[in-house]
Amino acid sequence: MKDKLNKSETQEKIAEIFSSDTSAEQIKKVKKLAMSKNIKLKGLRKKFCKKCYSLFPMDTSIRIKKGFKTIKCKNCGFISRYQLKQ
Repeated sequence: MKDKLNKSETQEKIAEIFSSDTSAEQIKKVKKLAMSKNIKLKGLRKKFCKKCYSLFPMDTSIRIKKGFKTIKCKNCGFISRYQLKQ
């Protein structure tokens, strides 16, 4: 039988995975786990590419222009845009 986790235990597990060195497969599992328990990743979702799931600090070029932060993944070329607070 699979071990069922409640929402708070799932959040702790997600934080634990992101604190250690993570791979693309682990990030996929975290995203799937968060969606199944209806947990919002908030600031954590900005730490990885939405397309290839690589971590951003290693494989990116960052530009700030006209109130938007643009992050381009060097691994797959996907561009993520986030609006900056005013």
